[in-house]
Amino acid sequence: MSQAERSASIINTTFVRPAAFYINGFSNIPHAQYYYVFLCFVYIMTVVGNGFLMSVIYLVKTLHSAKYMIVFSLALTDLCGSTALIPKVLDTFLFDRRYIVYEACLSYMFFVFFFASVQSLTLLIMSFDRFVAICLPLRYHSIVTKPAVAVMLLLTWAAVLSLVACMAGLLDRLSFCGSLVIQSFYCDHGPMYSLGCNDFSPNYNAAYVALIAVVFGPFLLIALTYVCIAVALSRIASGAERLKALKTCTSHLILVAIFFLPLLATNLAVMTSYLHPNTRIINSTLTHTVPALLNPIIYSLKTEEVMKSIQKLWKNNRPNNTN
Repeated sequence: MSQAERSASIINTTFVRPAAFYINGFSNIPHAQYYYVFLCFVYIMTVVGNGFLMSVIYLVKTLHSAKYMIVFSLALTDLCGSTALIPKVLDTFLFDRRYIVYEACLSYMFFVFFFASVQSLTLLIMSFDRFVAICLPLRYHSIVTKPAVAVMLLLTWAAVLSLVACMAGLLDRLSFCGSLVIQSFYCDHGPMYSLGCNDFSPNYNAAYVALIAVVFGPFLLIALTYVCIAVALSRIASGAERLKALKTCTSHLILVAIFFLPLLATNLAVMTSYLHPNTRIINSTLTHTVPALLNPIIYSLKTEEVMKSIQKLWKNNRPNNTN
């Protein structure tokens, strides 16, 4: 038996599944607890904002349309994604409970990745809605129907569930015989699989598939839809009509920018150069939390239908002043 075969045999017979991991978080940053207090504030506002937006869509019958099914799904995903991440981050670092058991760590990674991926693909479905509305206006109500949107959303959740379950399953085949310190602020996939002692090339490949499927792919498809929208708008003779059509896209464009641009910048920096762990943690936490905070604010303030619906609810629920 060769040395390589003997080493492989030793690794196979000494498969190590740790009892717990240690989440390292920031290194050598004084008063880091104030950053986590800021995240607590972000979480409270995220719950209030997304809960309010979902309530408005549920209560106002005029918003029971295919378009607002997508908006409702995004708000629900934002709320669930923030709930999967931020409370545990606060528990880990504000109360110094940095050890997390193996199974809980895999579940933590699964839910954070799942909801972030669903958020990305929901923004892609939104761009399809805007594409049909502007490029194929006469066929909009026959293409973007409630059943069609429901099928797209269900397929999105099912596809992401399969992908993230595969990533978690590949982590479960790794042997962790060395360091158990995760250099991140949560059970992040990359820092976790890099701790494995056996071959983690399948995990590396799965990470790249996920990166293409839920980050680069959707972003490129969204960019392509807006190229088509720009071409369609250029053919509209009236400047006022062109501006009116463009205004229907501004909320979505802002959402895409605040979600994808930091995510793309962080991943490109990691792939092409060295990114300090503290910088990566700050970028990752803001990427995971700030879009979920801003999405309902943008949709409430930038969408005329939602603003009118809020005003309608306010008027209907005001007590009548009787003398």
